[in-house]
Order: sequence, then C-alpha cells, then structure tokens
Amino acid sequence: MANPVNPPRGMRDFLPMEKRKRDSILDLIRGTYAAHGFQEIETPAMEDIARLTSGQGGDNEKLAYRVLKRGAELDEAVANGGELADLGLRFDLTVPLTRYYATNRAQLPTVFKAIQVGPVWRAERPQKGRYRQFVQCDIDIIGDSTSLAEVELLTASVNVLNVLGLTDAVIRVNHRELLVKLLNQLGIAEKDHASAMITIDKLDKLEVSGVVAELAERLGDKVAKAFEAWIASVDAEAVPAELAPLFELVEPGRLRYDPTLVRGMGYYTGPIFEIDHPSSGSSIGGGGRYDGMVGRWLGTDVPAVGISLGFERVVDLVSEEEVAEEQPAIVLVLEDDSVETTKNALAMQREFWAKGANVRLEHKPKRLNLLLDSMSANGYEAFAMINSTTKSLGDVEVRAIGQSVE
Repeated sequence: MANPVNPPRGMRDFLPMEKRKRDSILDLIRGTYAAHGFQEIETPAMEDIARLTSGQGGDNEKLAYRVLKRGAELDEAVANGGELADLGLRFDLTVPLTRYYATNRAQLPTVFKAIQVGPVWRAERPQKGRYRQFVQCDIDIIGDSTSLAEVELLTASVNVLNVLGLTDAVIRVNHRELLVKLLNQLGIAEKDHASAMITIDKLDKLEVSGVVAELAERLGDKVAKAFEAWIASVDAEAVPAELAPLFELVEPGRLRYDPTLVRGMGYYTGPIFEIDHPSSGSSIGGGGRYDGMVGRWLGTDVPAVGISLGFERVVDLVSEEEVAEEQPAIVLVLEDDSVETTKNALAMQREFWAKGANVRLEHKPKRLNLLLDSMSANGYEAFAMINSTTKSLGDVEVRAIGQSVE
C-alpha cells in the first residue's frame, strides 16, 4: 500500500474550484478596498527574527517559524552557542507593514492607506478552523490621528461584508483607554492590567461566572466582586464620547459597543474592533489603533490604525451565488489527432479568446461523458467538437455540458 502524501499538518492544498472561489472573493475584497482609496502593497514572507520578536506581536511572537542561518554564519553560531536563526516567517501583516512604512516613508503619501493580502504562518496546534498557513486581508491607515481614519476603515469593512453577502455581520467596538480606566476602577494595579485583560477576554467562552472565578484566583476576591458588580450594571447602549463619531458616521446598525471587548494584542492604544457573524463560531476579523508601533523603527511616533479580515473564515461563509461570475469556460474536444484538426482547434481557441472565453483543448476519449463530467466539476460549462472540417465559428456547435452526447 502506498504511503499517503499529504501537505504539512495545518497547511492545505486547494483544488481548482476551491482556488477559483478563493480568488474570486479576494478580487471582490481588493476591488472594494481600492474603491475606498486604499493602495495595495507587498512585503516579503520573511522578516528579521529580531523584528518579529521585538514585543510588538504579542503572543503570536511565540508562534513564529524561525529560519536558520546559512553556511558559515550557521557553522559559527553552532560552534559558539549563538542564535541559530536570523529570519522568521511573518505571523501577521501588521509588523511587516510598520517596517515597510519606516523603509519607504519618503516615497509614500503623508496619510498612507494600505491594502495587504497574503499568507502568514504560525506554529499553531492544528485544529478545525485554525491553520499553520492562512491568508490575511488587511487595510491600514498610517499618518492620520483623527477619528476619520477609523471611520474610513470601518466603512470600507462594512462595504466589503455587504459585497460578500455577509450583511448580518456586526463590528463590535471598544476603546483601550476605557479598558484601562475600568481596570483602575476595579482596583487592579497597572502591573496586573495585562493579566486581567487576558481573563476578561475569555468572557465569551467562560461566561461571567467563569471570568469572576478566574479573576478571584488571579487577583483576589475584591477585584472579582468589583468586576461582577460592574458587568451587571453595564449599559451597552450608552456609547461613550470617545466612540460617538464612529457610530454617527458608519452605516447604522453595523457597529455595536462592547465594553468587554479586549483584543489580545498589547500594542493597541485606542479604538479596537472585532467582526462577528451569527454563522461563525469565532470572530471573522478585528483590529484597532496602534499609534506606538511605527515609532519603534523611526524613533518618532506615527499614528496608525488597521483592521484585518479573517479570510479563511470568510470563505466558509460566502455562498457560491455571491462570487462574481468568471469568463465563460469552454472545452474544445478534438475528434482526432490529425494536423488539420489540431490547427482548427488552435484557430477556434483564438476566436473564443477574442470573445472573452477561457478555452481548454482535450483529445476525445473513448467515453466522452466521463471527460465532460470531470470538466464540469472543474468549472467548465460548455463544450464543442472540433474536426478537420471545423474552419470557423460558424462550424462550431457549442453545447452545455450535461446535454446528452451521442
């Protein structure tokens, strides 16, 4: 028995029809973002490991794939007990963006609006919906400290969701400064803020009782009881002044104030977002303002805010009907192997190309129906038979695949 040949755990192959759907969705996302004035950029798959582990990536830094030094540098590191890796695969698109901006700032607009789409890698424990290689779709605005930046990001995100048919999606919104005030009100020392946020972030999984119990264990009964009293009194309808412009300017009903929203990354400095959809068990996107990150490379702070769409989860939610139709796809079946038939087939292929169709050439097999079934499963809708007498499109009978074949 042959051994199974599979991709590495947590990574996937995509069959042609899966790839077609993914690319169609990516085209819709890119086109919508571009219509809002964002420009697409590209960064390398790898960055310096020191940059990837500089403290900006939160817990994701622990999941970075490291790339060994090469040649004499590796030999020297092994001999002297030094660091063996000098590069790492990017675990998100935000850290590379901040490096990109610092490198290319002089050539970029004062307010830079970026689209980034590409694969990222994390050494996760593979499980349903969690992969080691996956695609992220990010938009970011660097250089604008006003709430207009958040409004633009959220408006573009809502429009993308609408274009994809995900009109039930809602973006939860909170503010890091409000979280800090809350933690202070609960009597939590600054050194314990990060720990408390990690616990509060589990509210959707542990519910109130579980979070109260964990806070009591970590920070004491007084803090736990204060949190329990606070959450019982929360009025999520009362949008705070810090977030009011967003709710006034973004499409009504698409934002929801969530005073318990945390987001795991420690680098957020202002509004934070998370995109929810009723058919997904996890958020399908998120982001926030991160004004301190770019300054790590420039030496001077630059305001920045971004949001990422969880592409893999979005793909699962988008129906085939919402995917833009592609060009007509036709199979030209050569009835024999003669030079004349092949010449005619190539000429007909060029004619169909001129009409905007995708055209595949195939030899006629003994069982034509089996070929057509395979082509149909791979996105081809029609076929035509080509022989030595097929000299023009007028000689071609195009039939839908599935139509009876003699």
